[in-house]
This record gives sequence, C-alpha cells and structure tokens, in this order.
Amino acid sequence: MSIRGADSMDGGAARGDQYDDESEDYVGYWEGRDYEHAAEIAAVKRLIGRDGARYGLVCEVGGGFGRLSPVLKEYADRVMMFDPSSKHVGIAHRLLAGHAGVTAHHMHPGTIPLDDGTVDLVSMIRVMHHLPDPGPTLRETARVMKPGGRALIEVANSAHMLNKLRYAKRLRGIPRRPVDIRSAAKAAEGGIPFVNHHPDTVVRQFAEAGLRVEEKLSVSNLRSGTLKQRLGEDRLLAVEQRIQSPLAAINFGPSLFFLLRGDGAAPGAA
Repeated sequence: MSIRGADSMDGGAARGDQYDDESEDYVGYWEGRDYEHAAEIAAVKRLIGRDGARYGLVCEVGGGFGRLSPVLKEYADRVMMFDPSSKHVGIAHRLLAGHAGVTAHHMHPGTIPLDDGTVDLVSMIRVMHHLPDPGPTLRETARVMKPGGRALIEVANSAHMLNKLRYAKRLRGIPRRPVDIRSAAKAAEGGIPFVNHHPDTVVRQFAEAGLRVEEKLSVSNLRSGTLKQRLGEDRLLAVEQRIQSPLAAINFGPSLFFLLRGDGAAPGAA
C-alpha cells in the first residue's frame, strides 16, 4: 500500500512537532507507569480481540514511539504506525525493528496519508487530549476505514468520578466543551494542547463522523500512588480488568476506550 504525501510535510498551520523538542521525553514519561500501561493493554486486547476478530491492516494514528504497536500486531497482519513527531518515529524504527509486519511513518497532523476505505482498524490512543476540536481527525479516521471497519479511540474523560465530585461541591455541572487542563501559565505559553472531553460530546462527534459506538471501557480506574504501594500493581491490575466494563456505564475512570464501527458512508454524504 502506498503512503500518500508522506514526504511532503510543509509545516502548515497545524503543528505536530512539539514532541521533537529536547525538553519532551515521552519515553521517560512511561517510566513508573507500568499499571497504566498494562491497563491500556488489557483494554486494547479486550476490545479489538472480541469475537476472535482478526484485521488485515491496522492504522495506528499518533502511536508515539510504538508503545502499543506490538499489541495491535497480535490481532493484525500489518500495523502501520503514524506519528507527527520525527523524534518519535525514529525511536519507533529502533524499538520495532524486530517486529515483522509493523512499520513506523511520519504524518502531518490531522491527515492520515492512506487511501480512502483501505484500513480494517484505526487505533487512536492518547491523541484526543491533544485535539480541542477532534471533528476533522474523526472524519479523516472514517475516510480511511473500510465500509464496516472499526476504530479504537481513547478519550481523556472530563466526567470521571473524581471530577463529578469536585463539580458537585461547587454546585456546577461538568462542561460539555473540551476542558484545558494546563495551568494558565502553560496555556499562555502555547505548545501542546491538553484537553479532557465530555463523553456525551465525543459520542455525538463520533456519530457526526459516521462512527457508532459498539463498546466502551473505563480504564485506569485505580490510578493512585497510594493504591500502587498498598496493593501492588499485579493485584491492582487484576481488579482493573474486572471493573473496566461495569464502570464504563458511569464513565468512572480518567480514560475511556471506545470501539466504534464505521457506517460505510462518507462523512457528510447525503
């Protein structure tokens, strides 16, 4: 499969090279986060492995340094990982060198350089929190999916249980718009957006892009340094795996994983 325009990055108005900055260390970010990493792997396997599913081509959008690419490959013939950071893609080339059928590619933000209707599964994990307006990216996701194809999308959840309690104390409802979680100083500096999304809003945005929810999981429900110390990560993960599905109904955790099915129609088509 050819990659459309992969070598014609013009910079444009949208940026995706912030992680190329030497001050950014996304590999180092995951040190000490074994529980969170394992919780996400459990969610990925549960969702894309349901009903014994097998995929021809998986497109991993914003895959960073390829952290989850080998997991996706367990269920696919090929995984094409894309990221807008040249630094991340370079790291991924090294880390994924021994994984047959997994490749890493540079992409321009908001554009998946693949042809229409060619992908069996699009995976987009830890990307939505960089998208204050995810609509264009969701439409691009739907564009490359085969009719009836699937998408696995993770959302940083503004309506998690701790936030519900915080807003309830102030007698306020949780905003339906994206919430910027950066400090005022950080936001003023610009750089990488970090937003949390209301699940009801993103479900509507999914539908507008031609994606319907098949299943949802609540993930990293026990993200707590105290719990890690007292219970140990193995016990914590065992509990996590049992509660991801039932807690999804109340949007409990800080991270929600959605398995979506494409409706087979181009977004905006009559």
